[in-house]
Amino acid sequence: MARTSGSYAKLTKPKISEIALQLFAERGYAAVSMRQIASKVGLQVGALYNYFPDKQTILSELLINHMESLIEAWYAQKLPERPDKLLEFFVDFHIQYHLNRPEEVFIAYMELRNLTPYNFRKIEKLRNKYELILSGILSEGVRKNIFSCDETKIASLAIIGMLKEVHTWYKIDGRIGSSEIKSIYQKIVLKAVT
Repeated sequence: MARTSGSYAKLTKPKISEIALQLFAERGYAAVSMRQIASKVGLQVGALYNYFPDKQTILSELLINHMESLIEAWYAQKLPERPDKLLEFFVDFHIQYHLNRPEEVFIAYMELRNLTPYNFRKIEKLRNKYELILSGILSEGVRKNIFSCDETKIASLAIIGMLKEVHTWYKIDGRIGSSEIKSIYQKIVLKAVT
């Protein structure tokens, strides 16, 4: 198969990532081959290796990019100062960000098991960095006597665990809209720490 007309390096690598993301989300990482990715992109399989040395690299880059984008998006926001308002904002942000990226979120949680130990550690560092944002909010709230939370790290993990599941059951055309879901979750989270 010859190179697809109009294929350029700046466009091809993101296209490979986009196609791999779709295939991993649809079929699972283990069921997708480099040949299938190349075929969907319109490349010979050998040409794919000019962009990614292996499938593991594609997966790890997808997961790293997801976490880095999440953290960058958080810090790009104008954040409230009061810990209770910041916690509500965190809940809103987390749910909205994840509902807008269902494929990324799916593989970010379901395909961790397929990372090499080295790549898993890189993702784990980024996940810990994100968790520290929330535990920092909780710690500040405890310091200011707004929250009552003995173990902010465990509370942070519990809250993130609860929030990450929204994308697994939420339906755009469901009975409750995303704004109401975010409001419900904000109340649940605030009650858990006050």
